[in-house]
Amino acid sequence: MQLTGAQIVIECLKEQGVDTVFGYPGGAILNVYDELYKHRHEIKHVLTSHEQGASHAADGYARSTGKVGVCLATSGPGATNLVTGIATAYMDSVPMVAITCNVTVPLLGKDSFQEIDIAGITTPITKHNFIVKEIDKLADTIRRAFRIARRGRPGPVLVDIPKDVTASQTEFHPITIKQEMRCCEKITEEALEQALDMIRKSQKPYLFVGGGAVISEASEELLKFVEKVQTPVTDSLMGKGAFDGNHRLYTGMLGMHGTKTSNYGVSECDLLIAVGVRFSDRVTGNAKKFAQHAKILQFDIDPAEINKNIVTDAHVIGDIKEILMRLNQRLEQQNHEEWIKKIMNYKETYPLNYPEKGLSGPYLIEEIYRQTKGDAIMVTEVGQHQMWAAQFYRYKKPRTLITSGGLGTMGYGLGAAIGAQIANPGKQIVNIAGDGCFRMNMNEIATAVRQKLPLIQVVVNNHVLGMVRQWQTLFYEQHYSATVLNDSVDFVKVAEAMGAKGYRASTREEFSEAFQKALAGDMPVVIDCMIDSDDKVWPMVAPGAAISEAFDEGDM
Repeated sequence: MQLTGAQIVIECLKEQGVDTVFGYPGGAILNVYDELYKHRHEIKHVLTSHEQGASHAADGYARSTGKVGVCLATSGPGATNLVTGIATAYMDSVPMVAITCNVTVPLLGKDSFQEIDIAGITTPITKHNFIVKEIDKLADTIRRAFRIARRGRPGPVLVDIPKDVTASQTEFHPITIKQEMRCCEKITEEALEQALDMIRKSQKPYLFVGGGAVISEASEELLKFVEKVQTPVTDSLMGKGAFDGNHRLYTGMLGMHGTKTSNYGVSECDLLIAVGVRFSDRVTGNAKKFAQHAKILQFDIDPAEINKNIVTDAHVIGDIKEILMRLNQRLEQQNHEEWIKKIMNYKETYPLNYPEKGLSGPYLIEEIYRQTKGDAIMVTEVGQHQMWAAQFYRYKKPRTLITSGGLGTMGYGLGAAIGAQIANPGKQIVNIAGDGCFRMNMNEIATAVRQKLPLIQVVVNNHVLGMVRQWQTLFYEQHYSATVLNDSVDFVKVAEAMGAKGYRASTREEFSEAFQKALAGDMPVVIDCMIDSDDKVWPMVAPGAAISEAFDEGDM
């Protein structure tokens, strides 16, 4: 059948099972939007307040479901406004397809109105990207984009389509999309046997789990593996929920704001089993002093991650779920009671704590945990509140913490919360933001209202850029350069002006009551929470220090 390029875009989205797209229209992409209008009962379009919000919403949709998130934007500034969201997805291995439209093919390269080389701009921050100048290549390109976004280590792919290609016609042949096979071809018998030998010889193992275990949906296999090895477990920010945060062997996050238990334990172990992690600098601290007494055994789907930041002693390359399944079939029950006893003693000696009175970030997170019974999908912006959400909410399942890890994108959370809420209508979505982050993209509250989403936006308001101020206090002689937000923005009135419900809380009692009301409601709610400007995230590892040198307020 003869279809236009715009019709082919929509048919390809339907082939891929896409039910929701996030975007913002404009001149170059009008043909696609006109076709989308005709299929509005099959594919829901969410109009965001800004293209960056659309990219973050597609990201949140993808992280919370494992499906490919889709965002649309027009040429020029529409396309460039997606860049931060694409980079965020790239750093955290999030499957996303961004579809942009450009000026017509004859106008490319002539500085035409709203022309931009978005393919060139996004080359370093996508798994792959395309500009489709010939209509007969459009369908295959879109199908390939989805396949690349999903396959192996996921990531974002951009497809740029000139406007005349969306108007041209060609023969279209629909296909049935087959389910992708897990990436297992690089798992070798030799690598598995070497891993098993190292595990059997270890007396003090520690397991470090990251986002790769979440992506591969390996939680069940991971639990069985941990209990067979009998090893304590720590995680990265991206690995939250891969292993139950309430399990007795779980010791909290690793790294700059990880627990002393995890940091000390990893520094003392004789085998570190790294499962789907990339050894970020925020995790390792001083790489030369990281896990100095341990052999490193790494499991990862991406060969490029092996020996990139930390040199390994052995590795298995492949899908995490498949690797763990094969190891579990062969591994006998191990016994490390003495080691476990030592680590459990660390847990008792070095618990996370915070002031017993007054409203604080940790209290907010623990109260949210109590009221949601640990069943919410938590979304965060970036900063102190993000670390508190990682430390004090105990994630029982994967895909329940949605946060920007690698890029650290302020302004990420609200868009991502919208995407997560639309993807999970039966779940409670809570976005945690600092006041600095919230003001970056708070216009997306209007989107949440328009979509009638019952998400809860908690603003941890300390009237400063909290994490930067913490560094300025500890390492920059209290030079508070450009970090004091001493303006008079009223977030409650802002929320109400955009059609949401707004509450302000200055005490524990006020927050508890406000959050309870928010849970009972069916509309977006903003809770503005006043905390002290000098509250800090503890423990902390100073820049350049080893993670074994973690300190808190009591050590100063």
